[in-house]
Amino acid sequence: MRRSSPYASTLSFGPGPVSTALKALIGANVALFVVQMIAGNAITYLLGLRPEDVVTEFRVWQLGTYMFLHAGAFHILFNMLALWMFGAELERLWGTRAFLKYYFVTGIGAAVLTVGFAYLLSPGLRSSYVVGASGAIYGLLLAYGLYFPDRPIYMYFVFPIPAKYFVMIMGALAFYSSVSDSGGVAHATHLGGLLIGYLYLKSGSIHPWSEVKYRYLKWKINRVRKKFDVYQGGRADDWDRRVH
Repeated sequence: MRRSSPYASTLSFGPGPVSTALKALIGANVALFVVQMIAGNAITYLLGLRPEDVVTEFRVWQLGTYMFLHAGAFHILFNMLALWMFGAELERLWGTRAFLKYYFVTGIGAAVLTVGFAYLLSPGLRSSYVVGASGAIYGLLLAYGLYFPDRPIYMYFVFPIPAKYFVMIMGALAFYSSVSDSGGVAHATHLGGLLIGYLYLKSGSIHPWSEVKYRYLKWKINRVRKKFDVYQGGRADDWDRRVH
């Protein structure tokens, strides 16, 4: 058990504490899910992403609001779990502002690509509704795989796979599903999140100073631990692990 930083909760496990930003994102998703349960399809028709509505009726807000709606309890459960698992450490690495910027850029960017996919490659999907934070979640997954390539991710909570290979597998599945007859427009959103995340990170939009400070802090702590033989919970390399 660790003490959290001033912006986070006091208890933590797994990938780390739930920061104020993560609490806000998760809280907003849960709140709108409750509204969905009460209001029914009316809220989905208004805030869900429907490519035809964005283009013909100019409902551009749907490019962002679809991220806060979900199709069921398991849908929101797994998305919020992934948000915590991958988002907690990325926020510590980048800082809250850069993390939130990346989250919304990948989510909204995935929606834009979804609209383009529906109009250019799959006209039958123009009237489909897309809901869920998966576009942004796939963006976080990509960033996690790039920054922590050898960290194990437990596929189906059973099989440990290095993050870099897990990203490749999920990307291949998203691509195959998006071009197959059974794929649907949602898989194009997953693929869009990966593509936008990759382009965003390669463009250098994440502020490097936050990462420099994070790496320096890790170096100092590891140096102190080696100097005084301070090991918490096992070997010294436990600092680079997280339970998933």
